[in-house]
Formats: sequence, structure tokens, C-alpha cells
Amino acid sequence: MTTTATRPGARVRAAIAARTLRTDRWWLAPLITVIGLGGWVAYATVRVFMHDFYWVEDYHYLTPFYSPCITDRCIPEAAHFGTYLPGWWIIPEAAFSLPLLLLFRLTCYYYRKAYYRAFWMSPPACAVPDGHKTYSGETRFPLIFQNAHRYAFYAAGLISVVNTYDAILAFHSPDGFGFGLGNVILVGNVVMLWAYTISCHSCRHIIGGRLKHFSKHPMRYRAWTFVSKLNVRHMQLAWITLGTLALTDFYIMAVSAGWFSDLRFIN
Repeated sequence: MTTTATRPGARVRAAIAARTLRTDRWWLAPLITVIGLGGWVAYATVRVFMHDFYWVEDYHYLTPFYSPCITDRCIPEAAHFGTYLPGWWIIPEAAFSLPLLLLFRLTCYYYRKAYYRAFWMSPPACAVPDGHKTYSGETRFPLIFQNAHRYAFYAAGLISVVNTYDAILAFHSPDGFGFGLGNVILVGNVVMLWAYTISCHSCRHIIGGRLKHFSKHPMRYRAWTFVSKLNVRHMQLAWITLGTLALTDFYIMAVSAGWFSDLRFIN
């Protein structure tokens, strides 16, 4: 039987001179990603190496950008787990957590899609040609390290525990129990961080990915169902947590710098 693709002189694909036939604004999503991620990274970099305005003594507010604070430059009250590193300018106060969180975000399935399209143009959008002549997938250096995401998940969970501890500690100021707007922001940030962390594809796989019979594991099935619902919102949670992190840090910086006072509800 002779098909169109096998007849002599038949063309396998249509010869289209244009790079893409898309007429919509396909470039808008990558552009927004570049602006959003680029702006956040710039802000975070400045704050991390500012080495100041990260602790509010009156209410025990500690920004997540500096937690846990482990250099000998840290304010003693803010160093909840001790100081182990020298206070050189190039070393962030949160030198333990920041690399782990960066690894978790960089290897996140959603972020990989986002920055592959926006920064590497690989590809910039559906039905738009790749910006590179060749593509080897994630099988070579350095992209092969993307497979470390499943291990980075455990590290991110540990850091979320530390952030939760910081949020709880902030309710106990030197004057006793207190509650203010800063507490609301810290707790809200922690809730969103946990939602983003457990909505991770690796978490979903760990909970129920290898189960053959859900009926034999009802508790794990319920947990898997809950995580699966969050997993659908993983992209939104990824962006929301960038926002809550920046908001939390900015608020604590502003209160610490004396730009305005914390709105107190109790004590």
C-alpha cells in the first residue's frame, strides 16, 4: 500500500519558511517570567549581601533570607542554632539554607520549564522553534544534576521546619507572648512554603507513587490525594512563595530599619 509519505517525490513535512505560524503574543509569557524571576533574584541578592536589617529584637522577627543565621557576624539572639562560619562579606548569614533552597528551586519541574523557556529559549513556547541548533536533554553536564531534585526535596522540607520554628518563636518576645502583623506575615509565609514544598512532584511520588494497591494503604492514599490536589497548583504556589518570601523579608527589613513600626494586636 502506498501512502502519501512514501510516494515518490512526496514531502514528509510542509515546507514553511516562517519560524512559526503563531500569530498570538506567545513571547509575552517568557518575557513576564524573565522580568519576574530576574527582579526577584536581584532583590534577593541585594538583601542577602546587605548583612543588615534582618532581625527585630522587640518581637523576635527573623527574615527567612537570614535563617538559620550561622556566621559570627549574626546578632546573638538571631543565631538560634549557633554560629559556625566566619563573618566574611562573601558568606551569607544563611549559608546553610540558601544553597539547598536554590538547588530545590532550580531543579523544580515547574521552574525548569519556566527558565528553560524564558532564559534559554529551549523552546520559548509551544510550536515555536528551539533557540539552539542541538539539544541533548538533561543527560549531560550540567543539566544532568537536575536529577538531584528528589534529594533537594528533603533539604527543602528541613528548611521549612526551621522557618516554622522561627515563626513560632516570634510569638514569644522579650515582654512575653505577643501578636502583631509581622506574625501574620511570618505564619502566612510558612504556610505557603509548606504548600509549595509538599506539592512537589517528588513528594507526591514518595507518598504514593510506588503503591500498587491504594486499597491496602488507605492513609497513604488520602495523603497522596491531598498532595495531588496541591500538585495541580504547583506553578501558582511557586510564584506565590516568591512573593511571600519577598514580602516577609521587606516587612522585617522595614521594621528593623525603623521605617515604620509593627502593627501590634496583643502586647
